[in-house]
Amino acid sequence: MPIITHEIFIQAPITVCFDLARNVDIHTKTTAKTKERAVAGVTTGLMGKGDSVTWEATHLGVKQKLTAKIIEMEKPFQFIDVMVKGAFHSFTHTHEFIEKENGTIMIDRFVYRSPLGLLGKIADKLFLEKYMRQFIVNRAIELKKIAEHKKT
Repeated sequence: MPIITHEIFIQAPITVCFDLARNVDIHTKTTAKTKERAVAGVTTGLMGKGDSVTWEATHLGVKQKLTAKIIEMEKPFQFIDVMVKGAFHSFTHTHEFIEKENGTIMIDRFVYRSPLGLLGKIADKLFLEKYMRQFIVNRAIELKKIAEHKKT
C-alpha cells in the first residue's frame, strides 16, 4: 500500500491555509491540469466534517468520477478525507497544518490501495505512485501560491 507524504512551508496564517485546502472552488483551481470539477455533494465553498464531494476529472487520459468524504476535522490543524467511491480500492488523505513563525507547514499524507490486486501493484510501481505524488505536490504548490497571495 503506497504512502505519499509531502510537506511544504507556506508564508500565510494557519487558518488561511486550512480553509483554502478544504475549499471546493480552490481545489478546482489547484487541479486545473486534470480539469477537476465538483459535480455532486458540496460543489462550492468550504467543506466540513461529514461533507462529501464527487469530483469529475481526467487522470491518465481517462475521464473519471471519485467521491470523497471528510471523516475527521480538527480546525485549523487537520482534516481527513476518504474515498467513498472511485477508481482506487481505497484511499485516506490526511491534511495536517502546523503553525510556525511567519507561516504554516502543510503536510499531505496520502495512503491508497490500487484496484485489481497484483495488476494494481504493478501499476503502482510502473507509474501510478509517481503520478499521484506529482499530483499532490503540484496541488500543494498551487495552494501555496494562492495562500501567499491572499495572506489575510
